[in-house]
Amino acid sequence: MMLHFFLPSSFVRRCGLAIAILPLTLMSAIALNTPLQRAQGQTAEQNSLIINSDVQEANSQTGIFTARGNVQMNYPARQIQATAAQAQYFSQERRIVLSGDVYILQQGNSIRGENVTYMIDEGRFIATPKANQQVQSIYIVSEPNPNQPPGTPPAPAVPPLAPSPGS
Repeated sequence: MMLHFFLPSSFVRRCGLAIAILPLTLMSAIALNTPLQRAQGQTAEQNSLIINSDVQEANSQTGIFTARGNVQMNYPARQIQATAAQAQYFSQERRIVLSGDVYILQQGNSIRGENVTYMIDEGRFIATPKANQQVQSIYIVSEPNPNQPPGTPPAPAVPPLAPSPGS
């Protein structure tokens, strides 16, 4: 069955060629949806940085993404969950800056501070406190298991992300 799309010429003149070829583009996208493309999409989802917030803006020229207000961040590839008042992702520098009552949870370990910078390529957190306060980190230190071969780290338990005190 052959599908034909006809658009009024006045519509084409007003909206331009981009709108006129939209049906063809959509049909091509549906027809070319192969299992390989779906598999690549799943890989991209696993490497996604997911941010929910009240307000978000992105600057394509600088590569800076900013989220403000009740920020919740999830980075499954690194098993990181975080909450903050603001988050900025600097895509060119591969760095995430969280500010305002920051709480980060990674594999059961947590860090709390006023500002935390995460260097993605290094896997390193840099935290600073509010004035006259301190940064708090909590690390899960497991006792060695006598049945476990030496040098094998135990699998950490990952508790759910807890809200910050006073929220």
